[in-house]
Amino acid sequence: MKKGNLFEGGFRSLVAVIVSAAFVLGAGTMMPEGGYVLDNNKVDAAVNEGATGSFIPGTYTSQANGFGGPVEVTLTVGDGGGITEVSVKGASETPEIGGAALPVLQDQLLKTQSAELDGVSGATFTSDAVRKAAGVCIAQANGEEIPEIPTPEGDNLYVPGTYTGTSKGFGGDIEVTVTVSENAIEDIQITGDHETENIGSFAVDMLGEKILEAQSPEIDALTGATVTSNGILRALNDALVLAGADLTRFAKTEEAAAPLKKYEDLDCDIVIIGAGGAGMTAAIDATQAGKKVILLEKMPYAGGNTTKATGGMNAAETHYQKEQGIEDSVETFIEDTMKGGHDLNNRDLVTVMAKNSAAGIDWLDSIGAPLPKVSFSGGATNKRIHAPEDGSGVGAYLVTRFLNKIDELGINVMYNTKATSLITLEGKVVGVKAEGPDAYYTINAKAVILATGGFGNNQEMIVNYRNDLLGTVTTSAPGITGDGIEMAEEVGADLVDIEQIQLHPTVEQGTSMLITESVRGDGAILVNQEGKRFINELLTRDVVSAGELEQTGSYAYIIFDQRLRDGLKAIEKYVSTGITVQADTIEGLAEQLDIDPATLAETLATWNQYVADKKDPEFGRDTGMDNDLSQPPYYAIKIAPGIHHTMGGVRIDTKAQVIDTNGKPIPGLFAAGEVTGGVHGGNRIGGNAVADIVVFGRVASDSAVKYCDGK
Repeated sequence: MKKGNLFEGGFRSLVAVIVSAAFVLGAGTMMPEGGYVLDNNKVDAAVNEGATGSFIPGTYTSQANGFGGPVEVTLTVGDGGGITEVSVKGASETPEIGGAALPVLQDQLLKTQSAELDGVSGATFTSDAVRKAAGVCIAQANGEEIPEIPTPEGDNLYVPGTYTGTSKGFGGDIEVTVTVSENAIEDIQITGDHETENIGSFAVDMLGEKILEAQSPEIDALTGATVTSNGILRALNDALVLAGADLTRFAKTEEAAAPLKKYEDLDCDIVIIGAGGAGMTAAIDATQAGKKVILLEKMPYAGGNTTKATGGMNAAETHYQKEQGIEDSVETFIEDTMKGGHDLNNRDLVTVMAKNSAAGIDWLDSIGAPLPKVSFSGGATNKRIHAPEDGSGVGAYLVTRFLNKIDELGINVMYNTKATSLITLEGKVVGVKAEGPDAYYTINAKAVILATGGFGNNQEMIVNYRNDLLGTVTTSAPGITGDGIEMAEEVGADLVDIEQIQLHPTVEQGTSMLITESVRGDGAILVNQEGKRFINELLTRDVVSAGELEQTGSYAYIIFDQRLRDGLKAIEKYVSTGITVQADTIEGLAEQLDIDPATLAETLATWNQYVADKKDPEFGRDTGMDNDLSQPPYYAIKIAPGIHHTMGGVRIDTKAQVIDTNGKPIPGLFAAGEVTGGVHGGNRIGGNAVADIVVFGRVASDSAVKYCDGK
């Protein structure tokens, strides 16, 4: 094995200097297999420890991996031992984010004379790269010796062994361990326990296979899970550098022309477009009824907007309510929904949803997806929203269990396959045209179910109907772009309530992460920058959103305590992602939020008294008051409204048949979920989306099955 100084002849790779940082600062650890572990977080800590003291005059340069590529830091130390000049460059960083952060970080570095930089909000990866590169420069300026690192023999790619790199993902640390021979990646293990279930977790599960197939870190991020994907690839790069790799040898070359796609005909009873909650519900139900189903999904994974659902499913007169002594009725559910939707809803559709909601809960029980935890949600008279027992997000929970059942039933799910048009014959819908990675498909079917979701991630469509929402953050999944609505219109479908677009009041703006309504339902409060409550937190989403927009800065803070955190698993995701602020006292929390401590303390004391009295004379809140906020530590998340649901869409009747512009059903075409309009009216109550997908997913399935049977 040859040895070579890292700095002889320039830098050998994009991240070679990160390896130097690891060894200089004690973050590299030799493994028994002959490899090394590089933990970027240890590098951060070591950098901070080694950033003080007098420096040796000279100029020092190093690089580290940013968001888009190498970030280079050059420090000049003057005769007095202080840093007199700083240059920070990163040509591959996103111009308006990482690129804009570079001069700010450069200024911080010069002012602080250390690598203990605050960083720039929204440019985490660029900031981390500058910290690491600056740390190496400072280590050298402190007289630290840069050791030699192993170099592969001859023209080999790697030094055989097992190596590990660690980087930040969306929800926490991601660890990538690779085992390499002289010229191949033999095995890869990716660990990312805090990544979003059924979004980032798919990247953790899927990218390893792609890396092994490509034998390169130069692969595309998984659509919809970019942050997790980039974290995996950064950790992989670090591990490969520790194996002696020169990453410039993996630079992408011009891709050869893709082979011509074949044309393929497929046949089934029912083709379902969209593998979100409604589509998977319909697929499972129709398969259980004996029909051959093909489920199309344009994304590389299932879930759609259902994955984003965090609260639960509204249902009335369920066995869980009865077992817990909760009085509720279908009639109250209907009236709450109509009132919440400003009476724009189609009452017949609302009635179908409410009457069949308890049966939907029973059906979920039958497929291994029970929702036993019952609590309040905004706009509900009674405790009605059903959630997983541990309080985890309902969407990811259901998607996992739907997928388990789909695997058990052997349903054909075609991922990365986009439906492009509906096939009609003599006025009937008889199939779907679709495009996959390798083929163009003509899928012949007796019935088609549209379950493609809304258009919350199609800015053009949003602005077309609501130009006041231009630039508003959305919580919608990447694939929610209105495709099904457009396909339905092409065959004559009517639309209803299409301009009704809902803002959710509790969206963390930096990550677009939705803070589940269950946090407020379990007792959290909202305060403004002045530290005061300003609204009944459990009014309907549109009202609370409007109230927030009237506050200073058009944002608010959601405040809760340790007892609430302990009872709601969904909060762990917010903590691990780093969007929460925490303190042992409410005054300490206020100081971190730049709120007057006395004011926030008074607000909390007043609220706790209201809970004790079971009466809120200020804003009339009378739900979600079972427990006060008195158990430290205390938590806060800064939130503001974000686009969450498009209530309008394709017009359907109570049998989930798609209705044309003449008011007649389009034979063979059914729809369920957010692609449809009429159920939610002018505002959707929290918990009704899951009720919608489960109830109308089953209604659409039942109607399509009967249609196939000539009934």
